[in-house]
Amino acid sequence: MGERSRPQRAGKAVLVLEDGTFFIGCGFGSVKEVSGEVVFSTSMVGYPESLTDPSYHGQILTLTYPLIGNYGVPSYEEKFLGVPIHFESI
Repeated sequence: MGERSRPQRAGKAVLVLEDGTFFIGCGFGSVKEVSGEVVFSTSMVGYPESLTDPSYHGQILTLTYPLIGNYGVPSYEEKFLGVPIHFESI
């Protein structure tokens, strides 16, 4: 695990590319400097699944649809053996 960081609510974040180009946006999660391959999703729906998709491990996922967050995210209600009701797959 190593370095610990404090939790953060959504706030200002800066994405700086190798060539010095930068973009200001909204970040969430840990407050710390990270690096990785930047990939993007143009999807209009399914962003909660994208954000938790293990295939994006080690990558910085950029969501490009301007209305992300409009329909919220599913609750984390558990149904049977601790499996979330809205669980899709691994």
